[in-house]
Amino acid sequence: MTPSPSTPSPVGRRFKWAAVGLAGIALLTTTACDKGKAPPPATPVVEVVEAVQRDVPIFMEWVGTMDGNINAVIRPQVTGYLVKQNYREGDLVKKGQLMFEIDPRTFEAAVDEAKGIRAQKVARFDTTSANLARIKPLAEKNAVSQKDLDDATGAYQSAKAELEAADANLKTAKLNLGFTRITSPITGIAGIAKAQIGDLLSPSGAELTTVSSVDPIKVYFNISEQEYLKVATAASAAGKTPEDVPLDLILVDGSTYPHQGKVAVLNRQVDVTTGTFKVASLFPNPNNLLRPGQFGRIRATMKVVKGALLVPQRAVTEMQGKFLLAIVGTDSKVDIRPVVVGDRIGSDWLIAEGLKPGERVIAEGTQKVRPGMTVETKPFVPAAAATGTPGKAAPGPAAAAAPAAKE
Repeated sequence: MTPSPSTPSPVGRRFKWAAVGLAGIALLTTTACDKGKAPPPATPVVEVVEAVQRDVPIFMEWVGTMDGNINAVIRPQVTGYLVKQNYREGDLVKKGQLMFEIDPRTFEAAVDEAKGIRAQKVARFDTTSANLARIKPLAEKNAVSQKDLDDATGAYQSAKAELEAADANLKTAKLNLGFTRITSPITGIAGIAKAQIGDLLSPSGAELTTVSSVDPIKVYFNISEQEYLKVATAASAAGKTPEDVPLDLILVDGSTYPHQGKVAVLNRQVDVTTGTFKVASLFPNPNNLLRPGQFGRIRATMKVVKGALLVPQRAVTEMQGKFLLAIVGTDSKVDIRPVVVGDRIGSDWLIAEGLKPGERVIAEGTQKVRPGMTVETKPFVPAAAATGTPGKAAPGPAAAAAPAAKE
């Protein structure tokens, strides 16, 4: 029987399955070859900063603590009960302004008593004085004995001494009465009262408050021997003394105080425990903005570098005593270049030689590049700026001068 045309023969079926197998092998071989071929390497992405030329002040900086130029501690000078407070805490008080009152009645009585005793002494003094005036002429004529003259003279001198003592007692009583009215010895800011109405005060007790003169205000800071020598050398080169170097005050909010200060006192010796000099500077404070206890940063400008180029310190690589920068050219290729560095200024480094204005320096990703490598760039964002306050522009790596590194 002849097979139907629609039914393949056994030979045809074997040929068909062989063809399918060869096609599968070819497909697997092609897939395996594709998997064995390595993909082209990705272009590394680096963060760059542009070298911008600017005038950079080189300065030194220290943490300072503010204090009153004069701090007058207010204490009672007599014992008595506090009956009145006559000032508002934290306000400006004038010299001689009444601040506290102690119950004066006991001291008024003491004044009255001293006046009465003095009156008695005055009467006795007048009597002895008149008696002596009568005895003296009689003694010259030998009308009275020498003993009578001596007795009259002694009584007069005794009465005179008693009157002087009575005068002193009356003066003391009046002073004590005056001490019941406690006034400010200076013009300044008055602190919080440490005594309450009704407290029994005494000279040996606690202070009542403190009045601080704050215009000008005093700012203390410590400076090392090495820093002092740098300041003194820079001042001498400018024909000045360290006391003539102008000082800036940076407040805790980062703003610069509008009035410059100057060194007022440099301690005569180094503190052996810290190796530093204690320095007191004075800043004008016409509006009483600054108060004792505040902190700030004292800044002294040593010099100004004209046309300086700054890069982040992280962009500089040190290798075998040489300093290198990775520069990205206009063709996006990397050039590793030796440079000469200057002062370290905050988180930046001043480049003295080897860098031109406008060149792009790799600040992040230097470990991923080689000379001649093509890279993709994006602007460098400092870590502090990346985590800063939203909506506030972050300064660039060389946006502002910073204190020179303290070696």
